[in-house]
Amino acid sequence: MPEIIYSDDSLVIANKPADMLSVPGKGPEKQDCLWRRVQQKFPTARIVHRLDYATSGIMVLALSLESQRTLSIAFQNRDTRKRYQAIVAGSIGESEGSVELPLRCDWENRPLQIVDFEQGKPALTHWRKIEETALGTRMELTPVTGRSHQLRVHMQSMGHPIIGDRFYATPDQIALSSRLLLHAEYLGFPHPVTCEWVEFNAECPF
Repeated sequence: MPEIIYSDDSLVIANKPADMLSVPGKGPEKQDCLWRRVQQKFPTARIVHRLDYATSGIMVLALSLESQRTLSIAFQNRDTRKRYQAIVAGSIGESEGSVELPLRCDWENRPLQIVDFEQGKPALTHWRKIEETALGTRMELTPVTGRSHQLRVHMQSMGHPIIGDRFYATPDQIALSSRLLLHAEYLGFPHPVTCEWVEFNAECPF
């Protein structure tokens, strides 16, 4: 069972391990996922958003149809705040910045995403350098939009892929870690019942 950070009558906050699906995939071997595991304790749990298979960190699940609808609208309208921590390859001179590059699926190489200025959807990521480490640079990443693989492609576009990224890093950068060094450490949103702003944190495991 993944770590349950918080629960009430309308939602559950879970800490997804790396290399676990958020929802079931195709085929019997891809049925194990965070959603099914949370349902073992909270049978009415419903998916609101997803994290990549390789990414760890905070996910919110709804416990009723009404909560799911309210939370889904909050995510669609960007009324949520998300923050990630990552270790990227190489050294970065600046202390902070932003990447604004449109993304779309690379249909011939799914599930990879690519930058496409003609057909891509707008994507914006703010970043802040935390420290230099033996592996690379520890970064705080704040996505404004929620495109698939957004943080991974935006870091690659800077010339600093995330360490352990089996899709976008070089073989040497992949070999430095047994997992993708990307973790969703913070999530804030209006509570679906009380409308009060709530915030949750999951400590970075690397």
